[in-house]
Amino acid sequence: MLDVDTFLTWLYVVVDDWVKQAPAPRARPGPVGALSASEVVTLALFSQWACFATERAFYRYACRHLRAAFPALPDRGQLNRLVRAHTAAITALGHRLAAAAGARAAAYQALDGTAVPVRNAKRRGAGWLGGEVDIGWSSLLGWYEGFYLLVAVTPTGAVTGYGIAPASTKDQRAAETFLALRHAPDPRLPSVGPPSPAPYVADMGFAGEPNHRHWRADYDALVISPPQHNSRQAWPAALQRWLSRRRQIVETVFAKLQHTFRLRADRPHHLTGFQARLAATIALHNFCLWLNRQLGRAPLAFADLIAW
Repeated sequence: MLDVDTFLTWLYVVVDDWVKQAPAPRARPGPVGALSASEVVTLALFSQWACFATERAFYRYACRHLRAAFPALPDRGQLNRLVRAHTAAITALGHRLAAAAGARAAAYQALDGTAVPVRNAKRRGAGWLGGEVDIGWSSLLGWYEGFYLLVAVTPTGAVTGYGIAPASTKDQRAAETFLALRHAPDPRLPSVGPPSPAPYVADMGFAGEPNHRHWRADYDALVISPPQHNSRQAWPAALQRWLSRRRQIVETVFAKLQHTFRLRADRPHHLTGFQARLAATIALHNFCLWLNRQLGRAPLAFADLIAW
């Protein structure tokens, strides 16, 4: 178990090593931010712990306890703008940490989606993200308003890539875009990460022999999922259990993102803000996994990593 200062030191050293190699963010009008890029990214990641219920709660904590480490800490609005300006660097850091955790050597990657609510689905009006989110169904939450988050995860829990879509998006449609972008990268959507040389394992939401043939032929992506319940080619129970055990890791990762970190706690007002915080959450998850490996701990033992 590490104290907060030791954890922040580890985090800052890793971030600083990466930021020195990363391209500088696009120049914006106005005065230069008081914080360095490494300080901004470090604070962005650290703020995603679930013990900080909101952005305001983290900022109050930073003002009281982190002034010595970050003496140039600006007001909350400016800090948020700086974090959004460094979204690309935060995203790239998450991919680099996944690679350091052995993502390229993984035997497979688990592919699945989860709900990310951003607003009470029963409220009237369009809300802050009108046009970006809609109403979807989650087996855990029921009807919700927000995003659908698709992730690819290694057997050890490293998130190698992710993408978001409106809540009503179906698994197969999300996978189509995700695998297409991995095959032919678009610099505007770097979060999907590099293509996997290994197969993807998924649940029956991604089933469909035509889609599997298309993904294999056009995107060089082998997706393994059980057929739908009404299929004539039902799998034996033993084979379904085998696949279920292989893809269980993605459910564990979702639990970490939602409860150890604060994936579902934020109520963003702008898409760029949500993208920055999501990138920071994924990067923090991969950093904690990497740090546990360095310390000889279980990779996903996050709950007792810091002595708060």
